[in-house]
Amino acid sequence: MTAVPPVPADVAGLLLSRIRDVPDYPRPGIVFKDITPLLADPEAFSALTDELAAFCRRHGATKVVGLEARGFILAAPVAVRAGLGFVPVRKAGKLPGATLSQAYELEYGSAEIEIHAEDLTADDRVLVIDDVLATGGTAEASLRLIRRSGARVAGLAVLMELKFLDGRERVLPELDGAPYQALITV
Repeated sequence: MTAVPPVPADVAGLLLSRIRDVPDYPRPGIVFKDITPLLADPEAFSALTDELAAFCRRHGATKVVGLEARGFILAAPVAVRAGLGFVPVRKAGKLPGATLSQAYELEYGSAEIEIHAEDLTADDRVLVIDDVLATGGTAEASLRLIRRSGARVAGLAVLMELKFLDGRERVLPELDGAPYQALITV
């Protein structure tokens, strides 16, 4: 895996300070990490966008993929800031026209994601952005989908990694040496 410089401590601290813990959501025993206070704070949201846009430029991305749904909120402004195109990865059945799809296993069942077939080409280097890396299933499937499109993976970046769920171990083999960055780890 390509070495990634650490996020400056002041930026990581700012981002972490704007994430709210919501106990027992969506069910008892779960502590949900709510990023809406971060999104509502222009200083924090701008710092997040700057960090991810720098990651895109540093690793030669030509397109940014955002994973449904909160990944869209982060990836679209990053693409604009970095001067790149944005491609949404959606749940199956949400995109019109010709799509490529990738099924993957969840803890209790399976799911499927899609992209428009024409949005990525063999000339593209794609950086995947999402809000949280938890178990890694969706990120892993998106990396496979990008490769199936003929494009190359430039890397994976997330706002927050939930380290105790071991998603990193799931996605690192699929990154195949491309860089991974979590701006904060909890």
